[in-house]
Amino acid sequence: MVVFDELPLPLSLRRGLISCLGLFRLALVGGAVRDLLCHRLHRDPWLGVLDLDLVVQDLRPTALDGGSPAACRLAATLLDQAERNGWRVGFCHVHEAFGTVELEIDEVLFDLATARREVYAAPGQNPSVSFGTLEEDLARRDFSINAMALEFHPSGERLCLLNTHGGLTDLKQRQLQLLHHRSLEDDPTRIVRAARYAARLGFALAADSLGQFEVTIARWPWADGRGSLSVPTLRAVPPALGTRLRKELELMLEREPWPRALSLLQQWGGMVLIDHSLQMDTGWLRRLRWTDRFGLSKLTALLAGAVDPEIPAGRLQLNHREQQLLAQLGRLRRAWQERGEAKRLGRQVCSAVWNPLDWCLFLEQPGWSSDAVALALICGALPRRPLLRWWFRWRHIRSPVRAADLIAQGMHPGPELGEALRRLRAERLAAEDV
Repeated sequence: MVVFDELPLPLSLRRGLISCLGLFRLALVGGAVRDLLCHRLHRDPWLGVLDLDLVVQDLRPTALDGGSPAACRLAATLLDQAERNGWRVGFCHVHEAFGTVELEIDEVLFDLATARREVYAAPGQNPSVSFGTLEEDLARRDFSINAMALEFHPSGERLCLLNTHGGLTDLKQRQLQLLHHRSLEDDPTRIVRAARYAARLGFALAADSLGQFEVTIARWPWADGRGSLSVPTLRAVPPALGTRLRKELELMLEREPWPRALSLLQQWGGMVLIDHSLQMDTGWLRRLRWTDRFGLSKLTALLAGAVDPEIPAGRLQLNHREQQLLAQLGRLRRAWQERGEAKRLGRQVCSAVWNPLDWCLFLEQPGWSSDAVALALICGALPRRPLLRWWFRWRHIRSPVRAADLIAQGMHPGPELGEALRRLRAERLAAEDV
């Protein structure tokens, strides 16, 4: 049992919600429930309830046959009460097609969602969603510790724990337990989510859930029909699944203790969901630790370790800039390999004795950006020392004489001026150490 005083609700708002219980069932769900119970059981740090994630079930006998979603009706009721009681409404964003509402009243944030059920027609596809009961809403979730709810009691004094999937026991044992035997077949991105939760909460994966991980990964991708572990093609993974994978990875890399989370994902064999070659990648930690220094995306740096990074970039539907950057990295790598082949055949100056000008001419040619050079640097795709020198010093060296000064001396704008500036810059670079 949880008392209302543990929620950031003014007394008038609390009474407003209680007055709606004849029409709706209301329950607090999500991480707030899990984290509050973790705090109570293990004294884990708890930040309190920053906003109220509420699932709303319409109690009318015909509620599931159509009409406005329950969350929208509850929001309308609260807005009516706000007008009568003088509550301050900050905003109200209604998404009727999804049955959700984002609402702020008296500086309390509400995320209202209509109770729903889900059916997956095929592995990895987006589910078919329809409105349902609170119990059905909990049954569609990923892990037992996330399938608990605190239901509002009509007395207005307490919240009652709904624990129909054994989440409290798993919480006590600090373990992640998938909700049912088809959890990963429905949505394999839950493997990434498990790594996120395990890293953040310090939980272990339950033994039977680990077995489900192994079976799912061994069948990846399902679309090839052979249970092969070959690199998935763009056609083998449903586009919706690629998008969900990207979002889970972004959350992992932006909000979680990602070194631990990625280590667990690799330990479980889950890197094959992104790209098969990344499962054997040993350089991801070094790459990702350098990203902040160069202003690069951690996800881009992770994919850069793949044999062909453009394939997983397309599969995960990275934004245009990130896909272009990985394509540029590919061109830079191929150009470097061609230089090495030319050197082997005796047609090229050995890069070991290149001077700063040689490096600048190579790295500054069209086909890739400075960010692609930075990505090559953190990947170890080219010699490290000269790339560091280029990034931090050589590329910033300019002609000691400005174009305006040369024009003032009588030189006309045009190719001749550009050549003069390049020559003067080259003279400065010649004085640099490699």
